[in-house]
Amino acid sequence: MTELRVCGLVPTFDNPRTIREVVNQVRAHIPDVIVVDDGSADPGRIEVEALARDGLARVLRRSRNGGKGAAVKDGLRFAAELGFTHCLQIDADGQHEAGDIPRLLDASRTRPDALILGQPVFDGSAPSLRRKARLISRFLTDLQTGKRVIQDPLCGFRVYPVQAAIGVEGCGDRMDFDIEIAVRMIWHGCPVVNVPTLVRYMTAAEGGVSHFRMVRDNLLISWAHTKLCAGALARLMTGRPLRPA
Repeated sequence: MTELRVCGLVPTFDNPRTIREVVNQVRAHIPDVIVVDDGSADPGRIEVEALARDGLARVLRRSRNGGKGAAVKDGLRFAAELGFTHCLQIDADGQHEAGDIPRLLDASRTRPDALILGQPVFDGSAPSLRRKARLISRFLTDLQTGKRVIQDPLCGFRVYPVQAAIGVEGCGDRMDFDIEIAVRMIWHGCPVVNVPTLVRYMTAAEGGVSHFRMVRDNLLISWAHTKLCAGALARLMTGRPLRPA
């Protein structure tokens, strides 16, 4: 078991009704939280500013929306500057089970060199189309890593070893980011531990907001998989491993 210096990392874009509760849930397990506001409109921006004013989070404000991946990358670099060794990423919409944070942290303490990935256990709120799309992405990441290493490449509930994560280049800035960084970290020799965790899709009445854009994000994800498949083939042709030994 290794002592980590860990912070929470919450990227947010227009989540005024859920962001405070998510931060408070994270703080129940991790005292230091970084919130990256990815160009939210006034209601979201005001709520994030209140978190900083109330001493609940360190806040980075992006002047314009660049995508979840861009926000997470900024947050990882900021965490490194502050001396954190690990970041627990969690979405700002409240869909992740914050009660599982200790389980992810325990896995990270046991394997501090590993990328810890949440493995979603969905309830009836999960759209069937989303489930099917995840199966396709999992099949493709199996090809890109040479075997079933990643149980779910799209889950935004995970723990990064900070230096290993910021050393990875070529990752997208939007919904393609979660997939790309996981595969590329494996190519760089990072082991993976998958931790089952409950996921519930929040309704609009509960403050749930989906920023997934069907055409744009599916195209970005498809392009990410194309690049990763080509990269995997290139690695095999040049004798480089797809995953740690």
